[in-house]
Amino acid sequence: MLSMTENSPIYLDYAATTPVDPRVLKAMLPYLQHDFGNPSSIHWFGQRAEAAVENAREICAQALNCQPNEILFTSCGSESDNLALRGAALAARQHRNANHILISPVEHYAVSHTAKQLQDLFGFDVELLPVDRFGRVSPQAVLDRLRPDTALVSIIYANNEIGTVNPIQEISAICQSAGVIFHTDAVQAAAYIPLDLHRLNVHLLSLGAHKFYGPKGIGALFIRRGTNLYPTQTGGGQEFGLRAGTHNVPYIVGMAEALRLAQLDRESNSIKLSMLRDHLIGRVLEEIPGAYLTGHPHERLPNHASFVFDDIDGNTLLMHLDLAGFACSSGSACKTGSPEPSGVLTALGLPHSLALGSLRVTLGVQTTPAHIEALCNTLPDIIQSMRQRRS
Repeated sequence: MLSMTENSPIYLDYAATTPVDPRVLKAMLPYLQHDFGNPSSIHWFGQRAEAAVENAREICAQALNCQPNEILFTSCGSESDNLALRGAALAARQHRNANHILISPVEHYAVSHTAKQLQDLFGFDVELLPVDRFGRVSPQAVLDRLRPDTALVSIIYANNEIGTVNPIQEISAICQSAGVIFHTDAVQAAAYIPLDLHRLNVHLLSLGAHKFYGPKGIGALFIRRGTNLYPTQTGGGQEFGLRAGTHNVPYIVGMAEALRLAQLDRESNSIKLSMLRDHLIGRVLEEIPGAYLTGHPHERLPNHASFVFDDIDGNTLLMHLDLAGFACSSGSACKTGSPEPSGVLTALGLPHSLALGSLRVTLGVQTTPAHIEALCNTLPDIIQSMRQRRS
């Protein structure tokens, strides 16, 4: 079991990263010590390493209900997003002269910045889909904006900053009918949402192991058979010729075990964490004046609570919480510390001043009712003290 010492700060930033499950570490250790071969080598050590990689691919495929040769290992979820967008867009341009890309304004930077580069350097026409006040994309909005030259649609499955879950299966069906490649960033979703890829029917799906108690530095991209993709990292012929570089065998093994365990424990963890989440949301909204929930009230990740507060600077709030023994975030871990408001929050229509006062609290397997009570008992006093200093 994962554990923290009694006097440790209370960690409530599981959307940023998670600790490695001891069962995952145990699975990894042989490939860090004894079975250290390069899978590309033809000798016994290489064969052992190659067998471990292919077994991991089988385990991931079973967890996702897809074929092993549809799983490609990368270094992280961001690399998977980069390969999906850049590789699919360039292939679509080459094969059918497609030049149009649809994304939402609430994507992770790995998607939005890659799309911007495709626009700025390669001349693609990138269009932002509208979202509602909860950050959701409607399937009708996608249908209305598809064009004959649409190369790719990319919609985040579960938002990292506000927890909103998008109707991915419905959007995928629209893209499939139109013959347009559909990608979803499922990095935040994998621990809490069933990822049955036969049912979802997406073309491309990104994962990152450290969001579900696996190691940092390893991810995967699901590529449905028949989906055209150009490699963006060239060299050797690893990963079906789509992603060159020596395989990170222990981390690949660790990711497979973490994904297997995540799907095995998903339902029980989701029930436990959604109860703690709802208690937290209820107390914050009831006890703190000028507190507002961001993201969808129901269609959201079970471990995710996010707020904005009147007359509060989010980064200063994080520092006060850290001093009080709570590790939280103001949004994406790739953005925390920036003096500018989150683009996700402004896309919801929040005013600049309110968007600056954001707080993200994300729970995990180590979170207890006592942790939530401690935060709920501390946060109102910190907010009140900060407002008094500003007045």
